[in-house]
Amino acid sequence: HAGTPPDPVTGARDVPIYQTTSYVFKDSDHAARLFNLQEHGFIYSRLANPTVMALGSRIAALEGGSMAVPCSSGHSAQVMALYALMSPGDIIVCANRLYGGSVTQVDNQPDPINHPGDVYADSAMHCGNR
Repeated sequence: HAGTPPDPVTGARDVPIYQTTSYVFKDSDHAARLFNLQEHGFIYSRLANPTVMALGSRIAALEGGSMAVPCSSGHSAQVMALYALMSPGDIIVCANRLYGGSVTQVDNQPDPINHPGDVYADSAMHCGNR
């Protein structure tokens, strides 16, 4: 149960699942501070929401980190991991036996770091399955 405090009103240990897409701003200045990342808060649930923040805090507590970033899909996790490690000019080297969706993602992902192309290696040769 680490990472999040119990609810002060109900005493509930778990965070409720917030099924909302939008949040109310106190006024236009409050909204401006949130959108300018000058103040922590929630703007739109696909960017962050209390349920996902609680999950990230709990995973971080389990792993000894300061925060974790939960992803809604394996594809989004791949992009976050790869792009954080890559620099302009880097290439992605993949096994040629990737899951089809991953191949499509690598082949068709917008290229924000201007890498020259992707290389598919014959995974059978490198795994002793010639």
